[in-house]
Amino acid sequence: MDMKVGALCAVLLFLVTSWIPAQQTPTNPPFVFRKNVVVPMRDGTQLSANLFLPKQEGPAPVILLRTPYGKGDEQNGDARRYCAAGYAMVIQDCRGRGDSQGIWDPFRHDIEDGFDTQEWIGHQPWCNGSIGTAGGSYGGWTQWSAASQGSRFLKCMVPVVPFCHAYDDAAYLGGGFQLSLLFGWGTAVSGLKIDPAKLTQAFHYLPLKSWDEQGDKRVFFMRDWIAHPTYDDYWRARGIDHRFDRITVPVLNVGGWYDIFSKATVDAFARVRTSSTNRLVRRNQHVIMGPWAHGAGSQKVGEIDFGAEAKLDLGKLQYEWFEYWLQGKETGVQDWPPLRLFVMGENVWRNEQEWPLARTQFTSWHLHSAGRANTSAGDGTLNGSKPEAEPADHFTYDPAHPIPTTGGNNLVGPPAGPFDQSALEKREDILVYTSSPLEQALEVTGPVKVMLYASTSARDTDFTAKLVDVHPDGKAYNLCDGILRARFGESRTATRLVEPGEVNRFEIDLGVTSNLFKPGHRMRVEVSSSNFPRFDRNPNTGHEFGADTEWVKAEQTVFHDAQHPSSILLPIIPRTSR
Repeated sequence: MDMKVGALCAVLLFLVTSWIPAQQTPTNPPFVFRKNVVVPMRDGTQLSANLFLPKQEGPAPVILLRTPYGKGDEQNGDARRYCAAGYAMVIQDCRGRGDSQGIWDPFRHDIEDGFDTQEWIGHQPWCNGSIGTAGGSYGGWTQWSAASQGSRFLKCMVPVVPFCHAYDDAAYLGGGFQLSLLFGWGTAVSGLKIDPAKLTQAFHYLPLKSWDEQGDKRVFFMRDWIAHPTYDDYWRARGIDHRFDRITVPVLNVGGWYDIFSKATVDAFARVRTSSTNRLVRRNQHVIMGPWAHGAGSQKVGEIDFGAEAKLDLGKLQYEWFEYWLQGKETGVQDWPPLRLFVMGENVWRNEQEWPLARTQFTSWHLHSAGRANTSAGDGTLNGSKPEAEPADHFTYDPAHPIPTTGGNNLVGPPAGPFDQSALEKREDILVYTSSPLEQALEVTGPVKVMLYASTSARDTDFTAKLVDVHPDGKAYNLCDGILRARFGESRTATRLVEPGEVNRFEIDLGVTSNLFKPGHRMRVEVSSSNFPRFDRNPNTGHEFGADTEWVKAEQTVFHDAQHPSSILLPIIPRTSR
């Protein structure tokens, strides 16, 4: 993938949709444009913002976007629509980006800078005291981070494909470093020059702590990400530290099942509804989850066309949201369900009240084999019966030949979405456990986890798992996946190397999904030790993270017997007869 094209596409997906293309707008805009207005921060740093002030007299409600991707100019289509409707708009460069002063250190200053910006706006004569925020991806982060500070001027938010914690949601999942996301995105936003044609090969570079030496300069924050593999004070300053009880405004979250922040999106919604002591705030948390990757509204994602129903008019929903909360106009917002989700497979939208769904039946489906679950042609099976006396499965994990990332929740590098895993499942280093063809439809909606009993010949290694929908024609489409680094098996704040040959119980978080397995389809679980370059390769040495330049092979053993009942915990939703 051409790095410049990839970065541009990513940026376009980060931004809120423009409803009125600039070339179709009138030459006389409905606003007064003020470019590069200085907004002072508490430490004296001056951030730059473009203001779009409606021509009507008197103060107005304000829509704020804070972004590291450029604040554009007076041809902004959103500003034309909103200013014509009586809003002001502020688009601000994050610290160290665009025309703003300061050092660009991703995630570090957005909590304070966002709050200071809201307080500054609230005291301007053109603001009526009400602010709504918008934006996607990093622009979703800037909303959630500042909201935790509780500005009295903030009235509502619309975070699209957002995240709230740089460590948990972006950098490290189960202890595995999200290599292609963090270093691919980090390359783009740091200006690090790496030959686009060599990006795929660049992910193989070791040691990770000096990965940026492939480019033309040193990038301190990319090195910091590697220097802090556990959740410590560095990362606490780059997240809201799960303080969802501090959120005091209505929020409309929008996310996708194949988005890099899918779990973060629904978790934030659920955590505010659970932890807030404000009944009005709890009642007005909403989330829309579609079959999308890092961009809301697509019909075709990966190799699957989800039909016209998958499309979403995000612009209309956001406009109705702001009209209600900022202008007091009746737009039906109060009738919206807390959760609107797209059930893949069935390809329909459904309204729900909570997450996870209250009627969820969390059910364990167990891994079985006669000791040869390697490849989809092996003897691995998956069913609801607990194992008794069964031989273990074995495979060799060689970091020199990792399992290639094939679809899933990606942004930079590998493509995102559902892709046929059939060719991949021919590898001997993938254990494959498949159910019999289903006689009745089975819906899986919610968080998914694998409980794996395994041992390794190494002091540290990874175990990965993936949930797959196998169609009657044999094509096997990925739904969700996850990873657990062995040294993180007990804690994300402190690590412990494992003893070679010791059987450990590893809980692998596969994220979230909503899928109807139709009759004749089969459920499948893949188990392996790599998913590269989505996650970095574990060199199996147990050395300091990011320092290795060489690796060793690891002999992996997966147990499924009475004492070690390896399984996948599925959120099964009972289906009424139709």
